Amino acid sequence: MAKGLIGKKLGMTQVFDEKGAVVPVTIIEAGPCVVTDLRSNEQHGYSAVQLGFEEVREKALSKGELGHVKKNGLVPQRTLMEFRDANLEVEVGARLDATVFNTGDRVKVTAVSKGKGFQGVMKRHGFGGGRMSHGSHFHRAPGSIGASSFPSRVFKGKKMPGHAGSRKTTVSNLRIVQVDAANNRIMIKGAVPGPRSSVVRIEVMG
Repeated sequence: MAKGLIGKKLGMTQVFDEKGAVVPVTIIEAGPCVVTDLRSNEQHGYSAVQLGFEEVREKALSKGELGHVKKNGLVPQRTLMEFRDANLEVEVGARLDATVFNTGDRVKVTAVSKGKGFQGVMKRHGFGGGRMSHGSHFHRAPGSIGASSFPSRVFKGKKMPGHAGSRKTTVSNLRIVQVDAANNRIMIKGAVPGPRSSVVRIEVMG
């Protein structure tokens, strides 16, 4: 992975490309992020850059988290993430913003998807359901979930109704359409996981 950043999803809009075509984009506030720690192969067994995003009050962190950022004289950060093998020549305390990205970069975005609550099998797993005709008695139900006498149980992993959404989700191969360095924002073509104002992880695909 060449480089990455932590950001916040601001919402969706549309822009026009050089040919005048409408392009749907997601606006992301990319950083600013603070380099909170550096991991090395000699000391930790792997190479990584640890970034912090969004300043918070000290009381919002545990003593361990607070001690981790204070040992380098940094302001407490709400979110910490590591980016392995990040080809960035940086030092602890450095600030990174949207300028680490370039227009046309292919990125993958990771975030927690929108929560849907308790849902049935049609919405949760895409089941077809039964006929909607009068007297069917089988419309949105899951149908049979197993045999009777053998094996006399429901197999683990059976697709059933339950909690949908709120899962760590990654969408890859998204293209950066614009980089707004003045406002520290990037515009990514298409949709990215998560609700508005959610924290997202953006990584350039190597």
